[in-house]
Amino acid sequence: MRLIYKILPEPLWNAALAAGEFAGAPVDLADGFIHFSNAGQVRETASKHFVGQSNLLLAAFDAETLGPDLKWETSRGGALFPHLYASLDPALAVWVKPLPIDADGAHQFPDLTQ
Repeated sequence: MRLIYKILPEPLWNAALAAGEFAGAPVDLADGFIHFSNAGQVRETASKHFVGQSNLLLAAFDAETLGPDLKWETSRGGALFPHLYASLDPALAVWVKPLPIDADGAHQFPDLTQ
């Protein structure tokens, strides 16, 4: 299993669960794909795009279950990032955990090895 991660506000995730589909966050909709990060990228993604934001969740997905619409494309610093060119079934999440922030505004990540 190769886990990839999506950081998103809890209300957006709850709406996806209710609808049975996640079309993407506003940035995803604007870019035409759902942004994910791998374990080595997700902390930098949080500090670059979500600094100080509370009420976030970290959702883990098995990249292999997302099919051919998942593309690994060059992005930040020449690294390959996973991008999904389709809507996402939230039931495919391996797990979803809170992504709290500490007093300094840094996100506290769960163990990504599970």
